Amino acid sequence: MSVKELQEIPVWIWIILAAVLLLQGTWLFRDARDRGQGRKAWFWGIWGLTGAPSPAVCYLLFVVLPDKRKRKDGRSR
Repeated sequence: MSVKELQEIPVWIWIILAAVLLLQGTWLFRDARDRGQGRKAWFWGIWGLTGAPSPAVCYLLFVVLPDKRKRKDGRSR
């Protein structure tokens, strides 16, 4: 994509994209911190700011689903 093509994209699309990335990064960081991920919470939050939806999908696959399985088995966090 050239600079001219990027300049033709309406401003409201850029605003929506920025809002989506900010919300995704914030959600990933806060949820990872609440799940006890420690320093990994920063990784998830920063990665969430870089693109959508792959960071959220990976987070769900590698953090949320295994955590649900642990709780279903009767083990605590």
